[in-house]
Amino acid sequence: MFTGIVEELGTVLELEHRGADARLVVHGPAVLAGTRAGDSIAVDGVCLTVVEVGADAFSVDVMPETLDRTALGRLAPGARVNLERAVRADGRLDGHLVQGHVDGVGTLLSRTPGERWDDLLVGYPAPLGRYLAEKGSIAVSGVSLTVTGVQEGAFGVSLIPTTLARTTLGLLAPGGPVNLEVDVIAKYVERLVAAGAVPGVGSR
Repeated sequence: MFTGIVEELGTVLELEHRGADARLVVHGPAVLAGTRAGDSIAVDGVCLTVVEVGADAFSVDVMPETLDRTALGRLAPGARVNLERAVRADGRLDGHLVQGHVDGVGTLLSRTPGERWDDLLVGYPAPLGRYLAEKGSIAVSGVSLTVTGVQEGAFGVSLIPTTLARTTLGLLAPGGPVNLEVDVIAKYVERLVAAGAVPGVGSR
């Protein structure tokens, strides 16, 4: 489990495609503190298992399902990525509950600079629209953000100076892909309502 609060901007050192899967090597010395093989690190919002730990880099295996459902397969050496270690049970939840299970790949449609912020308009796959709500939470490439508005096929977010400086979203140009994870609570509510299994609803 993660919070969507990026700890470090990492750099892709290698993406080795091995047929249907791949091995990804990332430079990220800050997130390696206390990290061992078998631990989880979110790379651009994707929960991955560390398989090797070096002095200042780590390796992860990326399975075909992950390559199919995320933008990780488009990375190249030198690309910057958002990194976050799994949250400790006794840690502070400063963002929102993020699983690292990407629901779809979106596209940055536009960015409008403000005085000290940027307003972004992000296109999303149609099936995700029912989970988006103004003032709701969404993880964009692993960054916990608040939705400022929703329209057909796109939603808005505003980036404060810290987010612009410390995440890949400050560097992203229109047309760039982003990994999207909607609020898991919304998915569970939908499932319960569809099954008619919300305790106390319709009963006395």
